[in-house]
Order: sequence, then structure tokens, then C-alpha cells
Amino acid sequence: QPWQSVDWQADQDWEWNSAASDAPGELFALWQQSVTRARRATDQVADLGTLAARSWPDGQTPSLRWILTHMIEEYARHNGHADLIRESIDGSTGE
Repeated sequence: QPWQSVDWQADQDWEWNSAASDAPGELFALWQQSVTRARRATDQVADLGTLAARSWPDGQTPSLRWILTHMIEEYARHNGHADLIRESIDGSTGE
């Protein structure tokens, strides 16, 4: 959840607009629950070379190492976006 119960036929952009009316506290709680679930799942795997349970449409299967690296890249990218927004508001730059 929540992906399993989504009616993708009714809303193909669900992941982009599903949280529009959610309160910030609710979204933060959902994020924390996801992080906890992910940490539990990765703690159960001894080898970063372990392949995911599902493959991509092209038949390739990512390893846990690839998944974690990809998540780090995504976080960094979005943090960079947040910095650009903040800089455009307050004009300050730097670390």
C-alpha cells in the first residue's frame, strides 16, 4: 500500500496528485512509515547484490545496491530542487 489499491485506469497520474489535499503532518507520517518499512526490508538482506523480487519490463532485475544508490540520487536531486526554490525566495546561496 498505497500502490496496490490505486485505480490507475481512473487516474493515471495518481502519484502526482494524490497528496494535494493531505495535511503536511499526514504526509510526513506516511514518509516515516515508508522509511521504517524500507529499513526493515534492507536489514533482512545480507548481500547488496541480492536481486529484487520483481523485474523491469525489459526483463532486467535491479540489485539492492542499485535500488539504494538510485534512492540516494533521487533524494539528492530533490534536495537540490528545494535549495533552488529557497534561494529564489530568500536570495541566499551556499551550504
